[in-house]
Amino acid sequence: MKRSILIGAATALALSTVLVPAQAAQQTAQASEYVVLYKEGADAGAAKQAIQAAGGTVLAENTAVGLATISTANTDFARAVQESGAVEGVAHNRSIGSAPARAAATGAARKAIERRAVEKAGHGAKAGTDFGRPSAKAEPLSNLQWDLKQMNATAEGSYRHEQGDPGVLVGILDTGVDGSHPDIAPNFNRKLSRNFTVDIPVDANGAEVDGPCEAEADRSCNDAADVDENDHGTHVASSIAAPINKLGIAGVAPKVSIVNLRAGQDSGYFFLQPSVDALTYAGDVGVDVVNMSYYIDPWLFNCTDNPADSPADRAEQATVIKATQRALNYAHAKGVTLVSAAGNGATDYTKTIIDASSPDFASVPGEEPYERTIPPSCVSLPSEGEHVIAVSSTGISKRKAYYSDYGNGYVTVAAPGGDVYDTPGNTRDLSRATLAAYPKSLAEERGELNPDGSPKPTATHLVRDCQRGVCAYYAYSQGTSMASPRAAGVAALIVSKYGKRDRRHGGKTLSPDVVERVLTGTANATACPNPPAYTYTRNLPDGSTVTATHTCEGNRARNGFYGYGIVDALRAVR
Repeated sequence: MKRSILIGAATALALSTVLVPAQAAQQTAQASEYVVLYKEGADAGAAKQAIQAAGGTVLAENTAVGLATISTANTDFARAVQESGAVEGVAHNRSIGSAPARAAATGAARKAIERRAVEKAGHGAKAGTDFGRPSAKAEPLSNLQWDLKQMNATAEGSYRHEQGDPGVLVGILDTGVDGSHPDIAPNFNRKLSRNFTVDIPVDANGAEVDGPCEAEADRSCNDAADVDENDHGTHVASSIAAPINKLGIAGVAPKVSIVNLRAGQDSGYFFLQPSVDALTYAGDVGVDVVNMSYYIDPWLFNCTDNPADSPADRAEQATVIKATQRALNYAHAKGVTLVSAAGNGATDYTKTIIDASSPDFASVPGEEPYERTIPPSCVSLPSEGEHVIAVSSTGISKRKAYYSDYGNGYVTVAAPGGDVYDTPGNTRDLSRATLAAYPKSLAEERGELNPDGSPKPTATHLVRDCQRGVCAYYAYSQGTSMASPRAAGVAALIVSKYGKRDRRHGGKTLSPDVVERVLTGTANATACPNPPAYTYTRNLPDGSTVTATHTCEGNRARNGFYGYGIVDALRAVR
């Protein structure tokens, strides 16, 4: 997994993003990492001089945004560097030191993905619904893709008019993409794919994050740009662009190209510098659409004046907001349509809520999540950034999924992301989740396969399809993480259908504002439930029942559950 992918000299000179390998600097056991945001328009040289004067060493620098990750043993670094007129903000990133002999197994490493892909594994559940046989023109597992039928991305629907242009590039900002998967490989752009992050064995409290580097196949924490050791990014990529190849499934835009822009670690954490680097790189190389099914750690919501936060935490969150928005602005100006998952917290982002999950990563010893009151002025990023299309999730009945975040003015559009309790009896049916590609290497590593390669009876989330001697694996998952790429796939079809030739990068290009207008203008307007206070009932496998009421505000044209409506691939291209 961990082979370094380096930007070639000619490419590096052509890009405004300059990356310095983290291994380039010597780190002491007491060292810490910070991210430093330069003042907009300030001289980068002056900012770097200030960093050096405060005892810091630059590990990575993004010149497009003016953001640097630095290492320092100076415990007073933040205050010292902030005094420079060239520095806008500074945030603690993580502690650096040798891992303890036994990392505390708190399970924190798994929280990052669990909060994004609710009940994604589905162990113990069964796929109880038979959706019939696939049509003669469809892929073998298309009968399991109720989600694409909901948005008319089928052989009888949008595929007849537009399947996507190979010159249209979709960037997957995620945990990685398995470029060898048979239902991804034909559309995988290996040349442009990059890894922007390095896995972290443990956090500052000694809790395991990504685990020991030596436990990896290549004994390194640097991942190649064609692997996914989590499975999240692979699901996202194939949802967008699995090809029509008579194997498994097809994506929303089965002929567009996938570019792996790895910004998330194996554990599912996504930090500021990798996210910024991936966004600016996307703009530099001509990526047309990016999917961001995550939020930037360690703060679910970033506030600049929350009384529950220390001055240092407020400054850190302000830095996250400013740096992320600069990167989003940069990518948008370069022609990148920005699509993001709305979140899986089952909360209305336009109301005051309580969050007890942040900070979810310990960058200093003793740091733990604490409860905060979150007003609407606080923002979750990237979904609440400017120019970003925020996508909520629907179930098979088209109801908003029980876990999906919402809010009138927050949600742009909705897309199918699955709801395993969207059933007549409110009982769990895994087939009401969404099906997409799953790395074989993970199925083997996790002990999910029999000796003959078939999924074990306990691996109820897995489906295998074999055609002409080639076998591939697929898994059921649900979440706004799954809804977002389906909307991103429609955005890619829009660029393919209406885009103009990109004279600089080749392929096609289309203004992100135009893409958004077509996407929202062709979505199927969906009214709030009647009454608008909708109560979800879930009869859990353990025999208990859970209820929750979500109130939809707005009108049919735009509301808090569906935004401008449920995306429709056929209407978008016809």
